Parts: sequence; C-alpha cells; structure tokens
Amino acid sequence: MLAFGAGALISAVSFDLFEEGLKLAGGVPVALGLAAGALTYFAADRLVEQKVPGAGAALALGALLDGIPEQAVLGIGLASGEGISISLLAAIFVSNLPEAIGASSDLRQARRSPGTIMRMWGAVAVLCALASLAGFAVADATSGDVEAGINGFAAGALLVMLVDSMIPEAARKAGRIAGLVTVLGFAVAAGLS
Repeated sequence: MLAFGAGALISAVSFDLFEEGLKLAGGVPVALGLAAGALTYFAADRLVEQKVPGAGAALALGALLDGIPEQAVLGIGLASGEGISISLLAAIFVSNLPEAIGASSDLRQARRSPGTIMRMWGAVAVLCALASLAGFAVADATSGDVEAGINGFAAGALLVMLVDSMIPEAARKAGRIAGLVTVLGFAVAAGLS
C-alpha cells in the first residue's frame, strides 16, 4: 500500500501540483512554494520525530502538510468556477488512502491507541476541511501566483516526505517488489490525470 501510494503521490506532485502551478504562474512562485514546503516538512518532521519516533507520525505529518494546501487549492478552484477535476480527486484519494493506512498501522505497531489514531485523523480531516473553506473564502483575493505557490508548497512537502519516510518504509516492508508497485501507483494516478 505504501509503495502504491508513493507512486500515486509522485504522479500527483508531477502532474497535479507542479505542472499546474507552472501553467498558472510560471516557475518562480512554484519554486518558492516548493522550497517553503520542503523546508517546512523537514523541520516539522524533525520535531515530530523527537516526540513520536517511527514512520507513522511522519506519514501523518505529510498528509497534513500536503492536505492543507491541496484542499486550499480545491477551495480556490471551486470559488473561481473552475470546478474540480475528477482526475485530481482520484489522485488525491489514490495517494492519501495508502498513506493513511501505512501511518495508522505504524502507529498501532508503536502501541498508539485506536482512539488516539482516530483523533489524529479527525484533526487532519477538520484542518483540511477548514483549508478548503479558507481557499473558497479568499479565492477572489488570490492571484495565480498564490495558487501556484500553494501547489509548490504541497509538492515540496510531499517530495521530502516521500524520500524521508514513505519510500524507505515501503521498501523495508515489501522488499524489492516495492519499486514495481510504486510504478503501478504512478501509472494509475498518471492515467487518471
């Protein structure tokens, strides 16, 4: 599941975040967002790792740092009348479900209670829903540069999370087959895009 999700996330970063950001405003806003997202995830992951060791917390942090800007972009798209592409929704689902399953199973192995895990995912869901509402509310005041920067932020956070947590954990758990399953996840999500 982690390997498949990693492939889907690589596709989402490539086609739904980075490429869309470039179309919206060019390279500078996307690059600034990319750097901000990567540095934010890197720093936040180090803090989380001190309190909750293991890949589960890192994957949950990745879901949060990816989810908030992703949902803000969806809110902006809805408010501007662009709608939401089915391919983006499918890519979000295809990538986030394995990420959530992997994080939850790692947290259970680390002896976190089911209630704690459910509260954590509930908080992530509420924050992401609020990000959609915020994106919808500020859509008229945002430019393509802001949306491109948000896309870049999500892409940067995701890339660091993929390399630091998700891909190594998938390879550790599944062995060499993880690479093939990652390609399958990429292909499915890319096909949906």
